Amino acid sequence: MNDKSRFELFAYWRTSATYRVRVALNLKGLTADERFVNLETGEQRSEAFLRINPLGAIPALIDREAQPAPPITQSLAILEFLEDIHPQTPLLPHTPHGRARVRSLASMLVADTHPLITPRVIKYLTDTAHFDADATRAWRANWLATGLQAFEQRLATEAETGTFCHGDRITIADICLASIKIVLPIFKIEVPDTPMVDRIFAACETHEAFMKAAPSRQFGAPA
Repeated sequence: MNDKSRFELFAYWRTSATYRVRVALNLKGLTADERFVNLETGEQRSEAFLRINPLGAIPALIDREAQPAPPITQSLAILEFLEDIHPQTPLLPHTPHGRARVRSLASMLVADTHPLITPRVIKYLTDTAHFDADATRAWRANWLATGLQAFEQRLATEAETGTFCHGDRITIADICLASIKIVLPIFKIEVPDTPMVDRIFAACETHEAFMKAAPSRQFGAPA
């Protein structure tokens, strides 16, 4: 079985989490058969998809060579899985301290920032807490700024920062950073005072792996 048919990725064109997985696959020269899950129509809450991920969230990755095995959910877990089974091109440093730093940076965005702006959170704020459009935008802007400005402070003060978040090679931290930055225009939000974040994201954007993963280039994206 070749790489193209080995993986099945449940995906949606614009989500940050799916973007992370696409970038990692591209960097490692792997491919996946994508299964479109329409978040706009609520397909993620269908009985069929809830059997894949009871949380009703994407992405989910199935390794067909490892059946029977449960789907792998959570984007960071998928990135770590891809690193374990296909260590070239590496997305984590070789040293324990370096690996811990990259994981810490990634978690700042994936665990502490992104969950606060996901569609299910926004749905609760609008439907149950009765946030209007201005309050919803302010919520998103606050938490995106909090996360990215803290990330900026670490980049600016830690000697390990280089061309990318950790040295001069792309790591999981850069993938997670790009996944947050790439959705800011969708929300029409700008986060000020993050020059190093902006510089690193600009470097990522010129890399083919990131360009191919751009939401606008995926199936289902508006023309």
